[in-house]
Amino acid sequence: MKPVLTIDKLIESARRFCEIESKENHVELIGVTDGKAVGTYVEHKFQHFLQSRYIVDVGSSAKGIDLPGADIQTDIKVTSITQPQSSCPFKNARQKIFGLGYNLLVFVYDKQDINNTCTLHFTHCTFIDKERTADFTITKRLREMVFDGANKEDIIGFFRDKNVPGDEIVYNDLASEIVNYPPEQGYLTISNALQWRLQYTRVIALDNSVQGVINYEW
Repeated sequence: MKPVLTIDKLIESARRFCEIESKENHVELIGVTDGKAVGTYVEHKFQHFLQSRYIVDVGSSAKGIDLPGADIQTDIKVTSITQPQSSCPFKNARQKIFGLGYNLLVFVYDKQDINNTCTLHFTHCTFIDKERTADFTITKRLREMVFDGANKEDIIGFFRDKNVPGDEIVYNDLASEIVNYPPEQGYLTISNALQWRLQYTRVIALDNSVQGVINYEW
């Protein structure tokens, strides 16, 4: 009987998947320039890789994220090294401060087509724990403010200055929570246009020194 997938096994499987797939000839992708098509191909192939080895709940568009199991809660993102960023909508300002609510597993590839071969060399594979999926700049400043003794009104003023999405009720509720429970330092860049982007140079530069951000580089 196959074992149940865990986070540790997911991360190790992602590393192994990258090493295996970097050596393959992906004939289905020869001539394909659509990054979304490549991303879907990699996501599905990784999901099948997991299903062949573990008991795992694979998501659908209805479930929202790719690996929705209660103990996994991870979304898969695939992006090219030529433009290394991924994005998706987030629901509200709370996610900007306290995180997306799920983990991220990001594959970064370098695609090369030569004659009748297509290689996907995976340059990086990064796992970001849900506790680290908030906005880098916002959480950094909020943590500094709380450490320096800021009160609720100070934090609400900061929200206004930064045009954080939300009304006065949202600001008041968030500020009360932040004073009592400062957010973890996040490592995404989340714009006010309700999109997040992962800055790969930032997480790579951490050199696996921050708990909850694990990066493999080839």
